[in-house]
Amino acid sequence: MARPRQFDEDTVLRAVCDQFWDTGYAATSVQDLMSVSGLGKGSLYAAFGDKHELFLRVLRRYVASLDGALRRSVDSAPRAVDALWSFLMVPVGDPDGVSARRGCLLANSTTELASADPDVAAEARQAYEGITVIVAECVARAQAESDLPASADPVGRARALLAAQQGLTFMGRSGMDVETLAATARSLAAQLLPATAEGSAG
Repeated sequence: MARPRQFDEDTVLRAVCDQFWDTGYAATSVQDLMSVSGLGKGSLYAAFGDKHELFLRVLRRYVASLDGALRRSVDSAPRAVDALWSFLMVPVGDPDGVSARRGCLLANSTTELASADPDVAAEARQAYEGITVIVAECVARAQAESDLPASADPVGRARALLAAQQGLTFMGRSGMDVETLAATARSLAAQLLPATAEGSAG
């Protein structure tokens, strides 16, 4: 009879996610993963597979969390354009700039691995398409609420918002100060979300 696992899977995956997020895939050793998870190599591999399989599992889990948070933001926003503003401002992060410099695990991983790892490239494409669908639905709602021009293509506007958000993410990773990053985000909002840019900036 197989022995029951003596660890909490969610706790282990959160710890491993933080390790990959903070140091990147290549710089994370199996020893690092053993250290943060509290598991021996045999137990770690038996539960989650090798380093690459574990990374893909963590990445998928992270993307599911992103999608869930975005859905909740859209569903709870008084007006759809408020959720779009919040989406665009995510990379600005906290006032001390720590989260801006840490970036996004999906964006970081795409930059590091997608050109050489077809599995990560496929995961990234699927993830960004999923985000685009949610944002496009939000754009369509904002149009119905008369906060965005009815003539705009929801998918095209969603892709523009995603591209702008990811650009801000990379700028934050470079160490740009939060004030400049926020000002840049407001400038983008003035072009992509004109109905909300002035009020939200104040």
